[in-house]
Amino acid sequence: MTTKEEWIEKDLKYVWHPDTQMKQYEGADFKPILIERGEGVYLYDADGNKYIDAVSSWWVNTLGHSNPKINGVLTSQAQKIEHVLLADFTHIPAIELAEKLVKLAGAPFSKVFYSDDGSTAVEVALKMAYQYWYQKGKPEKKYFVSMTESYHGDTLGSVSVGGIDIYKKIFNPLVFETLKVSAPFCYRCPKNKQQCECNIDCIEDVEQLFSKKHSEIAAIIVEPLVQGAAGMRMYPAQYLTKLRALCDKYDILLIDDEVAMAFGRTGKYFAFEHAGIKPDIFCVAKGITAGYIPLAATVTTDKIYDAFYDDFSTLKTFYHGHSFTGNPVACAVAVENLKLMQQEHVIESLPPKIEKLAKCLEQFKNLEHVGDVRQTGMIGAVEMVRNKSTKEPYDFNERIGHKVFKQALKLGAILRPIGNVIYFMPPLIIKNEEIEQLTKIAYNAIKTVTENYRG
Repeated sequence: MTTKEEWIEKDLKYVWHPDTQMKQYEGADFKPILIERGEGVYLYDADGNKYIDAVSSWWVNTLGHSNPKINGVLTSQAQKIEHVLLADFTHIPAIELAEKLVKLAGAPFSKVFYSDDGSTAVEVALKMAYQYWYQKGKPEKKYFVSMTESYHGDTLGSVSVGGIDIYKKIFNPLVFETLKVSAPFCYRCPKNKQQCECNIDCIEDVEQLFSKKHSEIAAIIVEPLVQGAAGMRMYPAQYLTKLRALCDKYDILLIDDEVAMAFGRTGKYFAFEHAGIKPDIFCVAKGITAGYIPLAATVTTDKIYDAFYDDFSTLKTFYHGHSFTGNPVACAVAVENLKLMQQEHVIESLPPKIEKLAKCLEQFKNLEHVGDVRQTGMIGAVEMVRNKSTKEPYDFNERIGHKVFKQALKLGAILRPIGNVIYFMPPLIIKNEEIEQLTKIAYNAIKTVTENYRG
C-alpha cells in the first residue's frame, strides 16, 4: 500500500503545480497537502485533519463538496453520453443550461457560447467583440480597454487585457496592445480621495480615454465590483452604472468578466445586478458547475449575434471552438447546480450570512497590522500592512500572507492568500457558526504572525 509520504514524493517528482515556485518544497517541512475527500465546507487530508475551505477551492465551489444530488446527476449523465461534438449536433443538457442562463440574466441576453474555463470565456468575448465591429464595417475599432491590476485569465488573449505584472510582464512580447485606465480602489484611491467622499471620480479616466479614442475602441472589459487576483480590491456598484452610460454614449461594447463573481458570490446571481445595468457580453465559469467540472460560457445579445448571422459564403461565421465545448456531463452538472440554487433558495438565504460575515470582520480592524477590511456579499478581505497609518505594505518577499496561511492550517482552515491579503470566499452553504469559526481562525492566525514577525 502506498503511504502518504510516497504519494507526496511522487507528486513532487511528476506534478508541476500552478502559480507555485516548486523549489520552495525542497528540504522544507511544508509540502503539498494530500486531500482525500470533502464534505460540505470541509476538506479532509490523508492524516484525517479537517479544514474549512475558506476559498472554495480557488473560488469554484458553491454548494459544498460532494453534494449528493450533483453526484447523482454526474453519474447518470455519464451513463447516457459523456461527450459529443457541438458542431452540427446538440444535446439536452447544453440546451437546458443555455435557456437557464439566458432567463437568469434576463433581456436582452439571448445567446450562449460554450467554452472550457474562465480564460477561454474571455478569449471568446474578445474575439466576438472584435469580429462584431469588423463585420459592422468598422475594423478600426480594434483596441480593448481594461483596468490596471486587472486579471482575466492566463491564455495570451486574456493576459493581454490583464494588468498585473507578475502574470504579464514576461509575456509582453507575445501579447497584443491594449489601453489601460486606473482601477477604482477605495482603500488606495488613484485620485487620492477619501472613501465614500467622492462622486466616483475615478471614472474620469475612462471618459477622457473614450472621448479621445472611441472610434478605435472595440470594448472595455471589467471585473465587476471586485478585482480578485489584485487582492480582492472592491469598488462601488455606481462605477459600473456610470461605465455603462459611457459605453452607450461613445458606442463601445461593455464586456463583464463574471467568472469569479457570478452565481452568488456578491449576494446575487450576477454582480452587474447590483448596478442595475446589462453588459453587452458577459463571461461565466468557476461556480457554474458548483466546482465539479470545467465549463464556461460567454453570454450575449441578438445585437451581437445578428452581426454573425448571414449566408455561409459571406464568411461571417464565428470560427471558434474547443473539443470539449458544451460537454454533456459538465452541462448536466451545471443545470443541476442552478436547479438546486433555485429550489433551495440559496441566493435568498445569503443576506443573514452576509450580515454575519460583516459583523465578524469588524474585529480585524483592531489589529495593529491590518490596514483595510472590505466586503462585498459573501466575499471578505483583510489587507495586512507594515504600517497602518501610512498604509506601507509588507514586502513581496516577506510572504506574510503565506505565513498566515500556514498558521491557519494548524488551526483548521485553508486561507490561501493573495500577497498580503487574506480573504474569505467560502461555499455559499456555509452556516453562521462556521463563519464565526473561520473568522476566529483567521483573526488568531493574523494576530500571531504579525505580532511576532520582526522582518
